Amino acid sequence: MSSASLAVVRHAQHPDMARIAALSAAIAFNLAALVFALRPLAPQFAQVLESPKATIVRVIEPPPPQPPPPVLKVQPLPIAVPHVPIVHEPPKSPPIADPPTTEPSNNVVPVAPTPVAPPTSIVPGVVSLAYRASPLRFPTQALRMHMQGTVMLRVLVDETGKPIDVVIEHSSGSALLDKSAREQVLASWLFQPAVMDGHAVKAWARVPVSFVMQQM
Repeated sequence: MSSASLAVVRHAQHPDMARIAALSAAIAFNLAALVFALRPLAPQFAQVLESPKATIVRVIEPPPPQPPPPVLKVQPLPIAVPHVPIVHEPPKSPPIADPPTTEPSNNVVPVAPTPVAPPTSIVPGVVSLAYRASPLRFPTQALRMHMQGTVMLRVLVDETGKPIDVVIEHSSGSALLDKSAREQVLASWLFQPAVMDGHAVKAWARVPVSFVMQQM
């Protein structure tokens, strides 16, 4: 290969410096123009970003008050009371009954007289009656306190011989012995009833009740 051809090849491989410098200058100019154009707008964008968003508030007014309903006056209707005539009737006389007519009858049945029970009476005064049962128990408290004495009782005995009322006629000196004698005679003692005109009748009897420790 000749020397002339080699020189051409080497020259083609080196870059064109003038062209590169021209392109760089054009790019720098365009960037400077762009920065200059955007510079006044930068504060406006910042204000737009920093400013708060406005909130729209709508105030709803309440509806106007409704007028009160009109007051109606109700007048009562007159009530007609029917007139009822009052009729006075004369008093009625009771009917007159005819007198009963009786006819004689041949079949006459004699009516037996109704037996009349003898009237219940009490023998006057105080009598002595025989004893049918006279159990006696010494009170425990009186026995511990060594109490003794005799109680005189007046006992009303019915037709069956049972005491129906007891009255203390003479005390023994101890209320405990008096009470015990009255309760025991009224509860469990029996007598032979009094007889008047063949019938048993009530009668008062005098009954002594003795509480003696040696006999108990």
